[in-house]
Amino acid sequence: MSRLSWITAAAGALALTALAGCAQAGAPRFERTACAGDYKDVDLKVDCGALIVDETRGDPKTRRIKVAVAIVRAAQPKAGLPPVVYLHGGPGGSALKGLPRLLKSKTSREFVAADQDWIFIDQRGGGLSDPNLDCPGATLTDAGPPSQKDAGGIVACLKAFQAKGVNLSRYNAVEVAQDVQDLRQVLKLPLIDLYGGSYGTRIEAAIQTHAPQGVRAVVQDSPWPPEADWTVGGPAMVSSSIDIVMAKCAVVAECAKRYPDLKAKLAVVAERWLAGPQTIGGKTYTADDLGGYLMDASYFTAGVLPRDLWKIIQGDVSPVEGFVESRDYYSEGQFMTHLCKEEIPFENRADVAKGTENDPVARLMVVSMQRIHDVCKAIDVGAISPVEQQPVKTAIPTLFLAAEIDPGCPPELTKAASKGYQGSQVVIVTNATHGVSRNSPCARQAIRNFFQDPTKPVDRSCLPAADTPMTFTYE
Repeated sequence: MSRLSWITAAAGALALTALAGCAQAGAPRFERTACAGDYKDVDLKVDCGALIVDETRGDPKTRRIKVAVAIVRAAQPKAGLPPVVYLHGGPGGSALKGLPRLLKSKTSREFVAADQDWIFIDQRGGGLSDPNLDCPGATLTDAGPPSQKDAGGIVACLKAFQAKGVNLSRYNAVEVAQDVQDLRQVLKLPLIDLYGGSYGTRIEAAIQTHAPQGVRAVVQDSPWPPEADWTVGGPAMVSSSIDIVMAKCAVVAECAKRYPDLKAKLAVVAERWLAGPQTIGGKTYTADDLGGYLMDASYFTAGVLPRDLWKIIQGDVSPVEGFVESRDYYSEGQFMTHLCKEEIPFENRADVAKGTENDPVARLMVVSMQRIHDVCKAIDVGAISPVEQQPVKTAIPTLFLAAEIDPGCPPELTKAASKGYQGSQVVIVTNATHGVSRNSPCARQAIRNFFQDPTKPVDRSCLPAADTPMTFTYE
């Protein structure tokens, strides 16, 4: 799958071919375009376009960039409700690429564009926006670049973008916050609501701190607050989430019977992979591969995690193989410009390993997370502001939805961060994993009701009790 040998040339070709002759700095404007993607079976009206803005605000010589936008009209619009701006996660993800599928989903439609228009944007630097700071041939996950080759490829890619004139200091949460305000103004929207998932909640925090004008209500699904550390303590967060799942397995008779002594056996496997690469079935895997898989799996597939851990313990590495083959899902450059501006400057590389000495599962993530620091050290993202590490203080009504099991955005972070949100509501969902609304009908109803009236407490009676056993899949 690697195309690293031509990464620099590819980055140059991808970098701003459409921007080289663009108009110079000016006022933001909205340009309507045809929608990219298969919307033929979507029964909602979707209008697409691009927000045209300056890459570097305040610079009369700056180039213009495009932020891809899709406006989904409500199925049954309710008078008085403003549109919801959807902020995707990552960083380095995309809202528009998967939008047709989302709009065909019965579960998503329980709250998305039900009685409010929803506005989806691909944040600058990623998705269908132009430029897209993607790095073909290099991969990374939330745990970082899985190899030194990937780290080097990302650095080369970003330097190639810089050589083409991309200002890497302009691709971060503060700039996206300003883009959202520019979009609100050019669309002439007096008020907007915000819905963010995962790192999208970090964008919401930037909006609430730097550009809160016209924001009526905010939903944070799986929150990541500015004051949290990405890499320092990150390996322990992953290990802790896996421990929670294994503990839940141990109290369910069928799960405990099928997978006895799971934690101790996994520790033995982790130590073996840490000792050196493993060649299984003719393919070679590293500790970084196993660590990245464990983080990804505990994000989204906790219900099958005991089964898949048992496979790995027994020598069947198909779960890791599947992860390795599908992990190229980020715009790597956008991911790194955010982290190098907002996260890594406030963390110490050596501290990533702290507290992992007696935890082999946590140690699986240490090296790859340290590579994030190495990439950031090699690229220039401009001046760093300590404001980006400060807790948010706001009176904008905010609903926090956090999952009990979340290796990247654990509920403890939500509980602490919410103290700065005056009148906020915090909902922790038992047995849920990252992206609470995805699998919780109660959470979906809470989102819709909150946007209808953010002054009212959301209904918690439909949530599972704290002692509800987890449901596992065995086949």
